[in-house]
Amino acid sequence: MTTAARSADHPAATIEADPDLPLIRITRDFRATPARILQAHTDPEQYARWCGPHSLDTRIDRWDARTGGSWAFTNIDRESGEEYSFHGSFHEVDEARIVQTFTFDGYPEGVSLETMRLEDLGDGRTRMHSTSLFDSFETRGMMLESGMEVGVQEGYEKLDALLAG
Repeated sequence: MTTAARSADHPAATIEADPDLPLIRITRDFRATPARILQAHTDPEQYARWCGPHSLDTRIDRWDARTGGSWAFTNIDRESGEEYSFHGSFHEVDEARIVQTFTFDGYPEGVSLETMRLEDLGDGRTRMHSTSLFDSFETRGMMLESGMEVGVQEGYEKLDALLAG
C-alpha cells in the first residue's frame, strides 16, 4: 500500500494492492464536481493534458468516450523520444462511472479491467475510487513495478492544475 499526503487541497492518491485478488485500488480526492472530473476523463484534449508523469507528453490516437467506444493514446518521453502506447474499450460511460479495458501495447496479453466511480462529497469536492483487475498477480506486479505510482501521482497533480484553471 502507498499513501502520501501532500496538502489538504491536493492530497496524494492512495494505491493499494489487494492481498487476495490481482487488483489495485486507487482513491483520490479532488476539489471539483463529479461532472468536471468525468469531463476531464472523457474529453480527449483534457485527458492528454493530464495523463501520465510530468516527463511525458500524451498524444491521443483514437478517442470515443461512450459506452461501446474505444480509445488509444501514446505517451512520449520528452527527453529520449521513446513512446509507450496503450489502448482499450469503453464498456460503460455514465455520469458517475467509467468501466474500460486497459492494455499496454508492449505487453498485449496483460489486459486489465478498470472501473472508476465518482463519489460526490459536496461543497464542490469529489472522491474518485478506481480499481484495476488484472488477469494474474504476475501482471499486477509488473504494473506496480513499471513506475505506475509516479504516473498516477504526477498525473493527478496535473489534473489538479487543469481543474483549478
